[in-house]
Amino acid sequence: MLIIQTICLPLHPFFTALFKDMKTKTFLASLLMAATATTATAGGILTNTNQSIDFLRNPARDAAIGLDGVYSNPAGVAFLSEGLHLGFNWQYAHQTRTITSTNPLFALGRKNGGQTTKTFEGVADAPIIPSLQAAWNKGDWSVQFNFSIPGGGGKCEFDEGLGSFESVVGNIAHQLSPLGAQGYDMDGYMQGRQYYYGFQLGAAYKINPHLSVYGGLRLLYGDATYKAKISNIMVNTAAGYLDFSSFMQNATATIDGGLAKVSAGMEQMEALGATASPQYAELAAQKAQLEGTRQSLSALQKYNEGVNLKCDQTGVGIAPVLGIDYQVGPFNFAAKYEFKTQLRMKNNSTVNEASEIPAVNKFRDGEKVDEDAPALLTVGAQWSFLDNARLNLGYHHFFDKNVSWYGNTQELLDHDTNEFLAGVEWDFSDRLTASVGGQLTRYGMSDQYMNDMSFVVNSYSFGFGANYKLSDVVTLKAAYFQTNYETYDRKDYPAAGISDSFTRTNRVLGIGCEVTL
Repeated sequence: MLIIQTICLPLHPFFTALFKDMKTKTFLASLLMAATATTATAGGILTNTNQSIDFLRNPARDAAIGLDGVYSNPAGVAFLSEGLHLGFNWQYAHQTRTITSTNPLFALGRKNGGQTTKTFEGVADAPIIPSLQAAWNKGDWSVQFNFSIPGGGGKCEFDEGLGSFESVVGNIAHQLSPLGAQGYDMDGYMQGRQYYYGFQLGAAYKINPHLSVYGGLRLLYGDATYKAKISNIMVNTAAGYLDFSSFMQNATATIDGGLAKVSAGMEQMEALGATASPQYAELAAQKAQLEGTRQSLSALQKYNEGVNLKCDQTGVGIAPVLGIDYQVGPFNFAAKYEFKTQLRMKNNSTVNEASEIPAVNKFRDGEKVDEDAPALLTVGAQWSFLDNARLNLGYHHFFDKNVSWYGNTQELLDHDTNEFLAGVEWDFSDRLTASVGGQLTRYGMSDQYMNDMSFVVNSYSFGFGANYKLSDVVTLKAAYFQTNYETYDRKDYPAAGISDSFTRTNRVLGIGCEVTL
């Protein structure tokens, strides 16, 4: 009886704490978070603003007059020459995401060499980010079309999973220590892919030689896939590593043996009519705890084969876009407002039933998930300080806190996203134009919002490139763009030695062609 009390009785509160902690960390939900796959190279939390090669070589395009203005300054496109203007852009983006996690549980991991700090790196590649701008100018009118990928644009893979995966497996091993568990082993994997396709149609009108306005609609189609896998879970014991299923069978047998002994003792006392004795009450309490422990063990049986989840999401939203452009002397001023796009992503998922972890229901089959694209205000100014040189300034404000995201995570942000942009453009000849520019991005991140599946960090970016006018009809474009990210340190539970650091890298190459007919 002493052995049963020593080994089995502590398990019930341990497992209660385990499942409470799993709910707090939303174990399975953390396997599938929406921002996971986003390969946005510029812009807000869910928005890409790098929609042209002209942007890559100088991101301060908010008041520039050019075909790329179909996205960045649509009202200004009305000041281009009459005729048909077509622009084709191709970008390649390579991004890494690095999370350095510290957790005492990692020391129990077979592959961790007793270390409590581990680095998890994901690679996000977007080999093809296309965009198309088209404008037909006639008289005072400019009819415009834009195709782009204003969100996502590739896939991100974590070949070894994430800290949120491993910490849960480590916690299970820790909670199983009264049954002889000394450590764990596992394989983790995470992949997310997102493409948000934008189709924008609108028209600009020149009210007079100095002022133009624009109105249009943008349709946003979202297509995303998330995959997560935890496999080969093993428990280290005095006899060596056992697969999780075998360990659980042995643990269940131990619990069942303890219940049999307690039940036998209670039956003996019942036969003696001693049901009112303190000893009987103690046995009854032991039985209740053992039964609770068995229920907790039973709940863990679902992880015998690890976790293998897949969720496909699709959704459609539409929103107006307004713009204005005003010219006076060597100056040009412009503004654009993209309304919020209400987007509901419908799940086609392997999660068929409601989970005991509420956030997992974000990926329940058939559910529609809030995934709004925030409204965006851009303002810009251009100064032609020489006949062949221009200075550009810009400001972007993303209304992140006025959207609806799953679980109201927008409320966890400290403030909206703000961007500050500047650049200069120089015409070296009638054919060659070069430019350089930069962008400073400040997000409203908070410890409550950040997690290893969905994070962005403050950054500054720079880009440079050139346009070469091959003929009166064809212009070739090439540019390079790089974002340098800060490191965000989150102290989850400092007293317990748990913390995370987040950072990223990003590089983009782009080439394009513009045709004027």
